Formats: sequence, C-alpha cells, structure tokens
Amino acid sequence: MTVALGTVDVHQHLLPSSFVEVLRARTGAPRIDGDELEITEGRFPFIAADNELAARIAILDDQQTDLAVVSLQPNFGQDSLPERERDELVSAWEDGILELAVSSSGDRFAALGAGRARPGFVGCSVGSDAFLGGDGLEIALTSVREHGGFVFVHPSGGPVPPGMPPWWGALAIYTAQMQAAYLAWLSNWQERWADVSIVFAILAGGGPFQAERLDSRGTDVRSILHPNVFFDTASYGRRALELCVETYGVGQLVYGSDLPVIDPGPTLRAVKGFGESVETLIRTDNPARLMQ
Repeated sequence: MTVALGTVDVHQHLLPSSFVEVLRARTGAPRIDGDELEITEGRFPFIAADNELAARIAILDDQQTDLAVVSLQPNFGQDSLPERERDELVSAWEDGILELAVSSSGDRFAALGAGRARPGFVGCSVGSDAFLGGDGLEIALTSVREHGGFVFVHPSGGPVPPGMPPWWGALAIYTAQMQAAYLAWLSNWQERWADVSIVFAILAGGGPFQAERLDSRGTDVRSILHPNVFFDTASYGRRALELCVETYGVGQLVYGSDLPVIDPGPTLRAVKGFGESVETLIRTDNPARLMQ
C-alpha cells in the first residue's frame, strides 16, 4: 500500500466501533465490561472517546503529526485464544479499521495487519512472544516480504504477579519481553531477513542499552548495526533517546507515541529538544525509509 508521508507516528492504537461491539459481547478476556477493559494483565478504564476519529485527528493536528500508523495491540491476548475466537477479533478490527481510519480519514491513518500483512495495510504487527517459537514470526515476515511495509513488534503482555503495583506489567514484563524479542532477532532472524524492515516498540525495551554488556560477551556491537532495524520512541525521554542515538545513531529511531495508552507529550518534547534536523529524521525521513 502506498501512503503519503509527512511527519509520522508509527505507534498508535485505535479501536473501531465494530471491534468494540465484539469485545462487549465477550464473557472472557479480552473484553469490555461496562467502563473497563479486561485483558490478561488486569482491568483498565475504557474511555470510548479515545477511539473517536475526530478527536484523534484533533490530537494529530495539535502535535503536527501528518500520519498515524495504528495497530491492534497484541497484549489484548488474541494470539493465545482458540483459532475461531482469534479470527473473529482480528477480522472485526481489520475490517473496522480499514473503514474507519484508512478509508474515511483523508490519508491521516495507515494500519498494520494483525499477524500478517495484507493488501490495504502497511505491514503487520506481531507480539514479542512470536520470537520464542511457533510459526507466527515466519508468517509475518513472509507476508511483509510479499506485500511490502514493515513488521512492528509490540509487547505481548501477560498476567501481573499478585501484589505488584499497576505499573508492573509495563515496566517489568513489557521491557523484558521486548529485549528478549530483539536479542532473538539478532541471534536467529536478522541475517535471513535483512531485506525486511522491522520496528521494535519502546526502544526494544531498552535493548540498545545492553550493547556494552553484549560486547563483554564477545559480540562486536558494530556487527549488529543493521539499517533495516528501527526502534520507536514511545514512553521514553531525553536520557534514554540520547543513549540509543549514541549506540546506533539517529538513523534507526522512529517516533512512536503509544496513543491513547500514555501521554505522548514528554516523548514528543524530548524529540523536539534535539533540534529541527534530528526531529525531521525521527519523525519524517526515517519513517519514509521504513515504509518505502
């Protein structure tokens, strides 16, 4: 799928009304129960207004974002459901998002397929667990090689241990999953799939921070600098971004906000704080390379 680019946010989530209806009809996670979203990690407030197209476009305008790439977040747990339930959820989201965001928004949105790229999408999203076994990652990579676009890797999530605070999943589980996925990519996939562009959400959970430790184990960090591997900035600020730039260069960073899950303001201010030329690379030039 060819899209018109400008400033790009590669990491947003948007739930079309048809998908919300399916979630409300379910009796087990993932589901919407009243004003709460229940997933395997727990129960969280569900704010319907977060998924209204006009409201989201207003946020894009305010942040001077021309194009938002939306995906169905794998931490909803759909990949662990029986095939019939998973297919129902994926179809409801993909059909709904093509109608809601891609066809009706005046080129303000592009969408990633859930698990595989298809015509009409700009690639696909996969959960971090896909790197730990099964054929899910191979399917995703093959589909992107066929249809174009990129693979977006998102935390798979999972149950939070009893007694842990609400932020535990995002801080402990997500980051560990993303680091494992990134290191698995370097170990087992990169050389065979160097022609496929891949984005690791949330700076691969801090994966680039492990470069020195990896070097201490006998791997030359320069050998893992591949131009097809990108890191999205979601949830991080100046210090983390500086370390990533120092490790891999600014050419591998792409802007991601994780709207509407978190407030993107601090990350966007950090990106802008590097100056116009760096901001242009992270928000425009690198995403263009990613989506070519």
